[in-house]
Amino acid sequence: MLTSILALAASFGVLAQADNPFVQTLFTADPAPLVYNGRVYAFVDHDNTGATYYDMTDWRLFSTADMVNWQDHGSPLSLKDFSWAKANAWAPQIIPRNGQFYFYVPVTNKDGSDSIGVATSTNITGPYKDALGKPLITHSEIDPTVMIDPSGQAYLYYANPDLYYVKLNQDMVSYSSGPTKITLPSGAGFQEAPWVYERNSIYYVAYAGTCCSENIRYMTGSSPTGPFTYKGVIMPTQGKSFTNHEAIIDFRGHSYFFYHNGALPGGNGYQRSACVEEFKYNSDGTIPTIQMTTAGVSQIGTLIPYTRQEAETIAFSANVKTEVCSEGGIDVTGIQSGSYIKVKGVAFGMAGASSLAVRVAGTGSGSIAIHLGSQTGTHIGTCSVTSTGGSQSWKTVTCAISGATGTNDMYFVFGGSGYSFDYWQFTQKS
Repeated sequence: MLTSILALAASFGVLAQADNPFVQTLFTADPAPLVYNGRVYAFVDHDNTGATYYDMTDWRLFSTADMVNWQDHGSPLSLKDFSWAKANAWAPQIIPRNGQFYFYVPVTNKDGSDSIGVATSTNITGPYKDALGKPLITHSEIDPTVMIDPSGQAYLYYANPDLYYVKLNQDMVSYSSGPTKITLPSGAGFQEAPWVYERNSIYYVAYAGTCCSENIRYMTGSSPTGPFTYKGVIMPTQGKSFTNHEAIIDFRGHSYFFYHNGALPGGNGYQRSACVEEFKYNSDGTIPTIQMTTAGVSQIGTLIPYTRQEAETIAFSANVKTEVCSEGGIDVTGIQSGSYIKVKGVAFGMAGASSLAVRVAGTGSGSIAIHLGSQTGTHIGTCSVTSTGGSQSWKTVTCAISGATGTNDMYFVFGGSGYSFDYWQFTQKS
């Protein structure tokens, strides 16, 4: 399936059916999801476009309430926020405590060593600031993962190719014991990317198996520090990337497995993309084998179109990018004729919509056609776009809507170029 989507990448019609990878506006890797306040926030690395080796200078953030429509929150943290770091904004993890969010990152220190830093913010979307002005750990190991056990003790694990942990103090930016090396079980084939969590008194360590190409494996134990028993492979080697990096969460009664591959057009081991699959634990707590798909996961609930929705809330898209908006947040840019945005499960209701307001800016012109079901499905209206006088000079354009009832996948299909799109909102019929 991945082979077919790559071979037909130039076809918008083929890509329109895919919801994995869940970010298409840039290359992303090493997803680190956090469930908070009724949403899933996925922090990711950012593979800079065109790189032929690891070129990663910031982290990005996306969130969702329904697991299919993901909102772009931009970059909450970058390498330049650590005065002592010089390269490699690699796999992070974020955890809340003490009224703050703690953002643990592996980077390359200016002295050439692999180090782990920590940044903090009182807002999950940031911005984050270096909490220490120096590394928390300098141990030539990477890929931090953090867990707070039921007793309240926080553990920071990190690895490549050995697995270590420290016991964090209550302040989450210092530790009282360690580093301690964990003895790995026979057959584990451990390489990197640990993700440690507790579920039903079982401690799970998911990780990337021996490089390269990596598969995803796991082991379990009855305590945060082991001993652990090797349990097997979760995700076999596949996709167009020689690395993989997993994360596992529960959200609203569902279990989700996050990973990355190279499925987007131009993707490879240095141009990766974050994906997600749903799974169910076996009755004994073991994890089944999970395959990569382009279909992604099922939607939880629906999206309400009669409140303001950000244009950068996307289930799937083609040939658009995002940027920082002068009015706050993020807007969609890079629009050209044939570009589109798919929004999944839009609940228009029985009465339906009478009009649509879109917030646009730019010196170009064109149109935003709205279709249901597919890019060429039922046409319910078109908003015309003319020059606003500047790339960040915003105005609201309204157009009539007809035939928008029930719950449908909705497509914004763009004509023209030279303009950007910030948000949209339908008006319901009386």
